[in-house]
Amino acid sequence: MHEKAAPVYAMSDIVRFGVSLEKTLLDRFDTLIRKKKYTNRSEALRDLIRKEFVMKEWGDDREVAGAITYIYDHHKRDVLTTIIDIQHDFQKLIISTQHIHLDHDNCLEVVVVRGIAREIETLADMLTAVKGVRHGTLSMSSTGKSLG
Repeated sequence: MHEKAAPVYAMSDIVRFGVSLEKTLLDRFDTLIRKKKYTNRSEALRDLIRKEFVMKEWGDDREVAGAITYIYDHHKRDVLTTIIDIQHDFQKLIISTQHIHLDHDNCLEVVVVRGIAREIETLADMLTAVKGVRHGTLSMSSTGKSLG
């Protein structure tokens, strides 16, 4: 996969550099970027670099953003009351919640959060540990301030 020369912009800080990789690794990378629908290697590399910066923000316990997603059986005794109590205890972190009825037994909830990484991880752990929650994940992201 060959890249076209990047146009020069007066206010741009784009820097071109070379990267050396084993052919098999590059072939695998090219397959991955085609599968993920990137238009070129540069876009894929930028995303990989930003992903590492996001993980560093979480590791440094900085202000971050993300989403906690979980599925629960609403027939389980006290599950919704427990979830609401936890959410109220962490209301300073919660930007928004969305509740979706998946079927007669299962509900999906998405909790959008912003705050200190450690506190968000605690909230996610508490919500996903509630008896009756069948599955939960924390999608870690950034406030975008340090991604450039």
